[in-house]
Amino acid sequence: MQTVDKEKATAPFSEGQDRTKVEVPAGACDCHVHVYDSRFAPVPGARLLPPDASVDDYRQLQQRTGTDRVVFVTPSTYGTDNRPMREALVAYGEGARGVAVIDEQTGDAELEALHAAGVRGIRLNLSLGVTNSAQQMRVLAARVAPYGWHLQLLAAPDTLAALEPRLLQLPIPVVFDHMGRIAPSLAHRHAAHRLILRLIDSRRAWVKLSGGYIVSEEGPPAYADLAPLARGYLLAAPERVVWGSDWPHASATAGHQPLPDDAQQMDLLAQWVGDSAALRRVLVENPAALYGYQT
Repeated sequence: MQTVDKEKATAPFSEGQDRTKVEVPAGACDCHVHVYDSRFAPVPGARLLPPDASVDDYRQLQQRTGTDRVVFVTPSTYGTDNRPMREALVAYGEGARGVAVIDEQTGDAELEALHAAGVRGIRLNLSLGVTNSAQQMRVLAARVAPYGWHLQLLAAPDTLAALEPRLLQLPIPVVFDHMGRIAPSLAHRHAAHRLILRLIDSRRAWVKLSGGYIVSEEGPPAYADLAPLARGYLLAAPERVVWGSDWPHASATAGHQPLPDDAQQMDLLAQWVGDSAALRRVLVENPAALYGYQT
């Protein structure tokens, strides 16, 4: 009879086989996940064209990370085609929320349908995206404000710093994904990092502790340079920070970074937050407030 190691598990697009060493609280949410499906055409000019990654694939990852809930984010690959994300919401069922990509042509009926499906925000990817521009930010934010949504933003530090006047005028909260796209060596030195800290401290914004493997300058295996950056956000506004795996790591599968170990990412989060109460706040309580889950 074959022996099954209960401490080992594999999942597509993730290094390693170990399960997280952390006692992950019930209701823990992975707030940044993409799905990819070759049935849907990429938007012209898309810079990331990863292989298919499904909800079933992601459920294998959860055996290693211990999460229960998930936020599916429409990736830059599909532009404003939110069908892969919406299908993922249905396939996952209870516990899933979504972040969509829209433009000025997105109608009210579509917004209402997205909200009913579980969408709670829109994303502007000004880093690798080819669909949106900074000039659309205020108009799109106004469109989704009646639904209580947020605007999730990814931008290079210089771009982000230049957006300060626009960000201060938005009628909805901003969520900075991938640690604000701040390299650890730029912490407190770049205007973009100082802007993020001011905005989360004033309760106008949130930060996702996602994509650490993207911004780390030290890289694997320890990613030690991420700790001061992450703890700085947690110290500034512990109730405005969430976590995301960024599975299936499209930029890593494209060769831009080494593929991360997602169980290790959870272990690192536990080190950054320091104790079980703080871990529950980041994984359960804060996502409940941002995405409308019941705690």
